[in-house]
Amino acid sequence: MKRRIPLRKRLLVRLLSASALIAVCSVAATTWLAVETTTRALREEQGQDLADDMRILAELSGYAATHPRWDGVQPLIRTLAAGTGRRIALTTPDRTLVADSARKGTALPLGAAATVDPLHTDTYTEAGAQLDGIDPRAVGPYRLTAKERAELTAVAEKERTCYARFGIDTRISTSPGGRPVILNQDGTPATAPLPEECGYSPLDIPTRTEEKALGTLTAAARDCLKQHDQSLDAPLYLRLNPSGRNPLSRYVIAKYAVDKDAPLKTAQTCADDALRAQLDPYVAPVADLFLGGDDTTPPRFDMSPANKAKIVGVVGLVLAVTVAVTAVVATRLVRPLRALTAAAQQPPELHVRVPVTTRDETGILAEAFNDLTERRERLEAQRKAMVSDIAHELRSPLTNIRGWLEVTRDGVVDPDPALLSSLHEEALVLQRVIDDLQDLAAADAGTLRLHREPVRADELLDQVAAAHRVAADAAGVTVRTENDGAPWLDADPVRMRQALGNLVSNALRHTPADGTVTLAARRDGDQVVFTVTDTGTGIAPEDLPHVFDRFWRAEKSRSRRTGGSGLGLPIVRHLIAAHGGTAEATSEPGTGSAFTLRLPGSTTP
Repeated sequence: MKRRIPLRKRLLVRLLSASALIAVCSVAATTWLAVETTTRALREEQGQDLADDMRILAELSGYAATHPRWDGVQPLIRTLAAGTGRRIALTTPDRTLVADSARKGTALPLGAAATVDPLHTDTYTEAGAQLDGIDPRAVGPYRLTAKERAELTAVAEKERTCYARFGIDTRISTSPGGRPVILNQDGTPATAPLPEECGYSPLDIPTRTEEKALGTLTAAARDCLKQHDQSLDAPLYLRLNPSGRNPLSRYVIAKYAVDKDAPLKTAQTCADDALRAQLDPYVAPVADLFLGGDDTTPPRFDMSPANKAKIVGVVGLVLAVTVAVTAVVATRLVRPLRALTAAAQQPPELHVRVPVTTRDETGILAEAFNDLTERRERLEAQRKAMVSDIAHELRSPLTNIRGWLEVTRDGVVDPDPALLSSLHEEALVLQRVIDDLQDLAAADAGTLRLHREPVRADELLDQVAAAHRVAADAAGVTVRTENDGAPWLDADPVRMRQALGNLVSNALRHTPADGTVTLAARRDGDQVVFTVTDTGTGIAPEDLPHVFDRFWRAEKSRSRRTGGSGLGLPIVRHLIAAHGGTAEATSEPGTGSAFTLRLPGSTTP
């Protein structure tokens, strides 16, 4: 019966308790460190994150303003992700992935952080601001040719030189379209009038490229105004951004209805819509921007030296507690295991046991080791007894045969038929013992062959009873059969007759005259049950568990008059096991014994 281990003694509970203690210390230390070290860092991170987000949006908007497609944006996204420590993903409005800094298959954040549309934003003058304007980096057909840029740059250099001559410090900046702009040192446009000595400056006059694009823009704006019952007499022209924060080229309507706000607003709207339509083929499609973090982005803040010292100290303390608890638990667990190892390394003939000092899994292991040692000791004793029994079984007939042959050779007796019959009987005893040993060896090696075929149980019983009828009549014992129907089984008829024959022979040997040996067969569910019952002397209760052991006999003198070789019942057990069945014995001393064989049944063929 399996012993129940007390809950507090179970190895699992003890290990869980130790782990729980370590976990409590770790959680407490981690909580304290989180409060002390991360709160301030996270507050600083919020401002940094906002700045990084605006930078990312500005960079991607600039890319969209200068590229008609998103095909080559992946390197830029990887660079921005590495520099900001953020996960960056771009998708189409229907959530089709365009580019992503995270590993393939990583889920997107729940919502988009912004929409990248260079025709409806102003991320250059105010990074990250979502304004209803056009990114000035989207120049499209207004981009100057190399020759035009060179000519305007030469003019700008002359103007800057002229300003310097009169003590005005200026510098030259280049717009996204390639047009040079004269700026003051504070970044505002240089609006001071040029002295007459410098001559006339053509810097603000549109080039041929700009005139062509402005002509197309003017035509589109006029079509829009006609739909609002307005007209545009003056052409559109270039002028500098008057805000002073971004001295880049912008496209506005020249002095149109200055004194009427409503018409001017309509005209400006038409001009902006026409410009967006003109720039649309030169910019990337609208995309949704997703920002977040993943396991590939490193932490973006550094601990202060004081916080690092706290972390090192707490980690050291937790480590010390962990090592101490683990050492105590491990020592208690390893001690009995070392005892088991030492016992297992002893010579096998000593059959060393180990003391059972605990009631946990280790204690049960020690008990199992002791049980194994006892079984090994019993098997060794049985082996020695079996060798002695085999020698006894073979020595007796060999001694008889040798003795009679020697006296016959010496002429003491004549080799008459009676002597030869006796020698033949002794040879048959030897042959029977050897055949039984061969059957057992085949069963042990798994080479016992069965030739299965459909067999009727009642016919099998009749054949066995008929084979033993002569021996039964000679002993004055009645052999009868009982059949409950005619069950069928799939079995080797020769081996089944051998098994049932061994049981009947054993029953006849132990049943006195006027006794009865009954062979019965019946169906029990999916099984066929054979029983061999006798009215003999029976088997003592202490001997019943050993009846199927090899060479075991209740009568220890091993006389041929009181028993066989002790191999019949072991052969029965192996033959039935080879058929997928079981064999068992019951007995009451003075009443008789019953041997039951259960085998799988089969349907009627």
